[in-house]
Amino acid sequence: MDFNKVAQQLLPLLGGRENIASAAHCATRLRLVLVDDARADKEAIDKLEGVKGCFRNAGQMQIIFGTGVVNKVYAAFIQAAGISEATKGETAQAATQKLNPAQRIARLLSNIFVPIIPAIVASGVLMGLLGMMKTYGWVNADSALFVMLDMFSSAAFIILPILIGFTAAREFGGNPYLGATLGGILTHPALTNAWGVADGFKTMNFFGLDVAMIGYQGTVFPVLLAVWFMSLLEKRLRRIIPDALDIILTPFLTVIVSGFVAMLIIGPVGRGLGDGISLVLSTLIAHAGWLAGLLFGGLYSVIVVTGIHHSFHAIEAGLLGNPAIGVNFLLPIWSMANVAQAGACLAVWFKTRDIKVRSIVLPSAFSGMLGITEAAIFGVNLRYMKPFIAGIVGGAAAGAWVVISHVNMTAVGLTALPGMAIVQTSSLVNYIIGMAMAFGIGFLLSLMLKYKVEASA
Repeated sequence: MDFNKVAQQLLPLLGGRENIASAAHCATRLRLVLVDDARADKEAIDKLEGVKGCFRNAGQMQIIFGTGVVNKVYAAFIQAAGISEATKGETAQAATQKLNPAQRIARLLSNIFVPIIPAIVASGVLMGLLGMMKTYGWVNADSALFVMLDMFSSAAFIILPILIGFTAAREFGGNPYLGATLGGILTHPALTNAWGVADGFKTMNFFGLDVAMIGYQGTVFPVLLAVWFMSLLEKRLRRIIPDALDIILTPFLTVIVSGFVAMLIIGPVGRGLGDGISLVLSTLIAHAGWLAGLLFGGLYSVIVVTGIHHSFHAIEAGLLGNPAIGVNFLLPIWSMANVAQAGACLAVWFKTRDIKVRSIVLPSAFSGMLGITEAAIFGVNLRYMKPFIAGIVGGAAAGAWVVISHVNMTAVGLTALPGMAIVQTSSLVNYIIGMAMAFGIGFLLSLMLKYKVEASA
């Protein structure tokens, strides 16, 4: 591939140099913020050599080239366009200005929770391993090994407010370390562990007001709201406190005021909000059953197109941290939707002999089986539409199955095949059956439906 030629061809199709506001790239995609999206010729871009898909998402024009190729195209592109390099963060910040309020909230929550996912995934996998050890009697539950692994697996959930406090403060424009400190206040050892409330808890009389000494371990919304308030307060204080006293007074007043507000007002309100959302979802799953799985599994791929799906991490983390629930029953449904889109995408390979289309389909379908569906959805399924519909049907059917068979996960962030690592041991067989259903239905429907497949489509 001639990367300079591709860059020269791409530039006019994006509306010319003056229409490029910012450019960056990730592992597989060229990420561009355009002054006017309407000036881009998406269909013509799709036909360029090396392009595996092109779509608009989160205020960006994203062009899929693939690993090892995109960085070379990017280098040639910024030279051809005469623009400077931008980081993904700078490009994302520029793109945020073009988002509607719902998309901005979704992006905000995504930026807060995505950095935390590795810690939650590690804990979830360890929980799954512990479950297998206990079920099959591999290790005595009273042994030092089991006790230590149990500590390792629960740590991320116990200090979740501290982790969220750090990333949320950074996103809200506050001091991340003060955000972590506020999270530490909400999980202080002096407070009764949130999971031990059934054994009783103490109250304190605070100027005539009874304050329940209950911690917020594993919770999400209390620390999110508290850190949002803290960041606003910190920024206000920095405007009025003299520079000479700023390093002493600003953090002191921020922690004192935010701590009281968090403990007395925001904490209880946030806990009620989180418990309310969890109650609504668990009641819906319990009473609507397969119908809820059908609806959620069918709609998830549509929600992915909007980019709002990233905000679900907050809800899932809340389910895991709720002592009355303690499992993630939403992620298995999302997994089924992803696998179904992968199956529908693979069927396109059998419906065409076009070399370019086939070269896009296989890696996109494989990526979908690993839980990353953007390439399959935007690069293949939405292009021909009927495969996308087939994926929706497969996701809905398999979503109903995982609800009926009570498939649960112990973490967030992993779906499809990698999701097997965080599925509860008792649910693993039903999870695999669900994936087979999702893939099979999506694949067969996509194969049976009539639509024309060609590179110029």
